[in-house]
Amino acid sequence: MVKATATPETRSVRLLKVGEQVRHILSELLTRQEVHDEVLTAHTVSVTEVRMSPDLRHATAFIKSLLGADEEAVLKALRTNTAYFQKEVAQRLRLRFAAKIKFLADESFDVASHIDTLLAHPRVVRDLGEDDAST
Repeated sequence: MVKATATPETRSVRLLKVGEQVRHILSELLTRQEVHDEVLTAHTVSVTEVRMSPDLRHATAFIKSLLGADEEAVLKALRTNTAYFQKEVAQRLRLRFAAKIKFLADESFDVASHIDTLLAHPRVVRDLGEDDAST
């Protein structure tokens, strides 16, 4: 039987709560510059979302550096310091298992920007204007 991928609607409340707690911890560590890394202290990094696996053993953290500056360098620095982040999250959450954290760039802002660009296209604006006039 093929298992469907989890969507925000199908994930359990516990997974969402733990993911949000992990996001807060990671954000706090980055904001307070508790990670001793030159790249991370030089950049402002936002943790936009953390998705937990159903067994809470894996966490995928989506990050975005301010204005997308040096995103690859920031991701490399985060991945270099993954052990520190995992240790801190495990200590602060006191879960049975320490979640393995994977850092990925958050592409949702780029997708939203692309959709805005498409919606601003003159032909789309014209079509939307005709629908509004007929209602």
